[in-house]
Amino acid sequence: MKYEFEIPGKVTGKGRPRVNTNTGMAYTPTKTRDYEDLAKQYFLLKYPRIKPLSNRVSIEIIAYFEPVKTVSKIEKEKMLEGTVSPTKKPDIDNIAKIILDSLNGLAFIDDTQVTKISVEKKYSNEEKVYVKIEDY
Repeated sequence: MKYEFEIPGKVTGKGRPRVNTNTGMAYTPTKTRDYEDLAKQYFLLKYPRIKPLSNRVSIEIIAYFEPVKTVSKIEKEKMLEGTVSPTKKPDIDNIAKIILDSLNGLAFIDDTQVTKISVEKKYSNEEKVYVKIEDY
């Protein structure tokens, strides 16, 4: 079984848990929670009657970033053809973590099933995250 979908918009990485200084309770930052909900919604839009995968899982994640507007046309061309990669935030491990956490219990039973993962950052004219999930 294979699932493929895209999450349009600004790429967001998993934020660190925060602690409320008044209560001492840890919480997930709103930006992280909102992006996880967005990823779930786009997955469910494409696969509304999904049954979570139960075998080992392979995931491919490609995060697309828009080139900075202040670069030259030549540099922008290099970015878009893939000879220059984004080296800006969010970190690649935080991109993977937010996608895995958002699909946990939805696309697969638990993220411990993920035994193979590929994450890449590229430039594109529109920001989005492409996700492909396969059992193998």
